[in-house]
Amino acid sequence: MATLKDPELAQLSQNPKPRVYLTEEEDELGSRHLVLNMGPQHPATHGTLRVILETNGERVVKADSEIGYLHTGFEKLGEHMTYTQFITVTDRMNYISAINNNVGYAIACEELLGISPPERGQVLRVILAEISRLADHVLCAGLQAMDMGAFSVMLWCFEKREKIYDILEHVCGARLTTSYTRIGGLFRDVPEDFPDLVSAFLKDFPPVIDELETMLVGNRIFEDRLRGIGVITRAEAVDWGISGPVARASGLEVDVRKSRPYSGYERYQFDVPVQADGDCWARFIQRIEEMRQSLRIIEQALKELPGGPVNIHNKKLNLPDKKEVFDNIESLIHHFMQIMLGHGIQPKRGAEIYSATEAPNGELGFYLVSDGEMNPYRVRVRPPSLYNYAIFTKLCEGAMISDVVAILSSLNIIAGELDR
Repeated sequence: MATLKDPELAQLSQNPKPRVYLTEEEDELGSRHLVLNMGPQHPATHGTLRVILETNGERVVKADSEIGYLHTGFEKLGEHMTYTQFITVTDRMNYISAINNNVGYAIACEELLGISPPERGQVLRVILAEISRLADHVLCAGLQAMDMGAFSVMLWCFEKREKIYDILEHVCGARLTTSYTRIGGLFRDVPEDFPDLVSAFLKDFPPVIDELETMLVGNRIFEDRLRGIGVITRAEAVDWGISGPVARASGLEVDVRKSRPYSGYERYQFDVPVQADGDCWARFIQRIEEMRQSLRIIEQALKELPGGPVNIHNKKLNLPDKKEVFDNIESLIHHFMQIMLGHGIQPKRGAEIYSATEAPNGELGFYLVSDGEMNPYRVRVRPPSLYNYAIFTKLCEGAMISDVVAILSSLNIIAGELDR
């Protein structure tokens, strides 16, 4: 191990000047290129991303990235957990909109088993998934503004996200990582005042969208920082497998809720907005428009919210209510069989499924393979951020150093979805 007796370290300790790394590349004037680290300590990289920039002055010549330092191993964890236990892991993949991940995984398991939740459970999933989409989009818009210097806008958006978290906490007891779904339904029914809370939210949230547009649309500094920056063409969106708001901002009209409806999305009237320019500005406007569509879906779903159970009635697949476990011997036996003996969800051997839903950042897919045991034989996740981030270094090349922050913010990368 090196000690301070080493001449180089001893000199560094006395005169701790940062090292400057120069490449052998030179421009036409003979100046050397400089290699810079952006992150993981940089505020715009959220503490878990590292971008290596080779610069010529203020211009990025080449870029490389490391996808994260979380080292989660989510997919391998899924092969050592029961199907129900893995729900808590899906929260951690995207901690900004955890319910959307819960719903996507639960639907994949239900398709593997060939079951469908009751109508009330499906409508509640839609309402909560769209509320969570709003939390994701409004935070992304606020952070985009903050990264461009509009700090007040970020505070407004955080306030609205906290209002959303108040609803989630009232429903399931958690604010960030909810673990609210169950295979075949939900953890529990919503409180009696849930419709009133959501109705009040539908009146309270639209003004923040108008405020965002008032403050930022037409703001010369904000628009100049985003327009024409980080352009992704429609063809590139297809070639790189990009989905969600990033793809739709490049003119690619693809939304899993329309192309492969689930949880009754085909019953709701909503549009799929698209933008033509494919730059950072288009991605900002795209999320603004999508928030308005989510409000439309929530309003429709709330009006048709039926009564009845939220879970399928199959004690061999879903756990009985805790009260029944305490009061009923049959429920206690089913609880014991599932938790202690692992006789719960066991899809037939060789069954496999790929199921996709529309998460706030794009197509979220789960590929599950069963060998007939209580744990999945194979779990593979298609997280939208992993595919959307792949094009990031290409977008940085030729941009200014300050543009790198704008591009990264517009992609809304969640690091939990990157590290494999």
